[in-house]
Amino acid sequence: MEKVIIAGTGCAGLTAAIYAARASFAPLVLEGREPGGQLSSTTLVENFPGFVDGIDGPMLIMNMKSQAQRFGARFQYSAVTGFEPKGDHISLLLDNGEWIDTRALIIATGASARWLGIERERDLVGHGLTSCATCDGAFYRNVPVAVVGGGDSACEEASFLTRFASKVYLIHRRDKLRASKIMADRALGNPKVEPLWDSAIRGYLTDDLNEMRAVTLGNLVTGKVRELEVKCVFVAIGHTPNTAPFRGKLDMDKEGYLLQRNGTQTNIPGVFAAGDVADRVYKQAVTAAGQGCAAALDAERYLANLE
Repeated sequence: MEKVIIAGTGCAGLTAAIYAARASFAPLVLEGREPGGQLSSTTLVENFPGFVDGIDGPMLIMNMKSQAQRFGARFQYSAVTGFEPKGDHISLLLDNGEWIDTRALIIATGASARWLGIERERDLVGHGLTSCATCDGAFYRNVPVAVVGGGDSACEEASFLTRFASKVYLIHRRDKLRASKIMADRALGNPKVEPLWDSAIRGYLTDDLNEMRAVTLGNLVTGKVRELEVKCVFVAIGHTPNTAPFRGKLDMDKEGYLLQRNGTQTNIPGVFAAGDVADRVYKQAVTAAGQGCAAALDAERYLANLE
């Protein structure tokens, strides 16, 4: 029987591991199918406190993992595929078919950005393709960029990017936005934002350094295809929280994000949620780390009460 299991190794999971390990719980950390989370595919991180010149995303993750290991956290390359609350403990089914039991569980499995499904897409993440304007917008000053999407998130990203980019193309498959009126008006009212209606990206074009230089853009009404020069594409078509193993047992909103109560607790005693798996608003490394800290402290108090 484990005392604490942490599912996920992004900023939330690793911060929880540091705190739980320092509390002498020797937590078992399940790395999941995407070790390191979204930061593992991010290049320079400039907005995480304490790094004056920024730090590479993978290096930040490796440092946090080493810090957790130093205090006694254990890591295992497994993902949770099944979940059974048993009253005084929780049973987890791993992707290797093994069941393991724990007194407390911290779910920090994150949320996966939705992509367009275009060839070479994964290879270009961090090289002119991203899902986070707040994270990467400042790297694209005085150059044209594109935002893909038609909802509030896309409009918010487009408006934010006007602070840096020379031009922001807002690419949407329909002839009007799905966003709320206030968000749509704010984006479309900015002279730097140019909407490209009834359009979809067909392919990515790169330079000699394999960085984004343009996209192939198709008009869904006329069928015409053209090349659009942009230095970065910001895909803003939403995220999918990684909560499939917990559906039907833990409370979630309509999009699958875990619902927290009294801090990071879920509706099942001993189960806590931290980071992007429960955060549909901020989705930042530093907010995920803060929630990881809170979840570990909540788990520590829960275990103390059991004793």
